[in-house]
Amino acid sequence: MPCYDYKCNECGHIFEVVQNITDKAKKRMKCDSCDQVTSVTRLISGGSAVLFKGSGFYQTDYRSADYKKEEKAESKKKEDKSKTANTSKQTSSKGTENDNQS
Repeated sequence: MPCYDYKCNECGHIFEVVQNITDKAKKRMKCDSCDQVTSVTRLISGGSAVLFKGSGFYQTDYRSADYKKEEKAESKKKEDKSKTANTSKQTSSKGTENDNQS
């Protein structure tokens, strides 16, 4: 159920009241600040942030199993290529060091 902000017309105290969305705005309520049953005004609030908790809220969470398998295979290929490139660079640099020493 949503919270609504009310303002006491006697003392100006602002407080929250949890109400059903279909309930009408209250006209008179007991104010916690001045301890009197007074007329109140329901305020228009800025609302609250929407919080998404748990999984299922990102685009990648909705991918099919086949897509995930392809993605994993593709990343593995890239990883293997980078390892191969690093190995060939190390081999070629060792060859030039040996040539320089002769």
